Amino acid sequence: IWGGYTGDGFKTVLPAKAHAKISFRLVSRQDPLKLRAAFRAYVQAQLPPDCTASFESHGTAPASTMSMADPAFEAARRALGEEWGMPAAFIGCGGSIPIAGYFKTVLGMDAMLIGFGKDSDQIHSPNEKYDLECFHKGVRSWARILARITG
Repeated sequence: IWGGYTGDGFKTVLPAKAHAKISFRLVSRQDPLKLRAAFRAYVQAQLPPDCTASFESHGTAPASTMSMADPAFEAARRALGEEWGMPAAFIGCGGSIPIAGYFKTVLGMDAMLIGFGKDSDQIHSPNEKYDLECFHKGVRSWARILARITG
């Protein structure tokens, strides 16, 4: 979100324009175009009579989900448990990564999204980190998963 004077120092005037860049993380069965239209209608409905809003689109992508009943899901869960020495946790996130939805809508196949980070990694934050142990175990995990679902 930004508006008004953004250079060094300060200005004590009210800005004539304001801007915002907004993205949404979708969940299963949400239609990105329908969500976009609903958001724009909401913003328009909140405007005072002497204000206007304009919008630019930067793309949309559907969210994806993979059924837990899919045999590949359970095979992956077992392979992960073998590598990490504890049962894998299903947390249901990452489905709004655009390529995952395209695999489903364009190729007709599910995308298995598996993360190997720790909660303390602060993914996508300014102080993001990633342990080498997670990297190495992640590589070995994918080798185990691929062996299970192809063999």
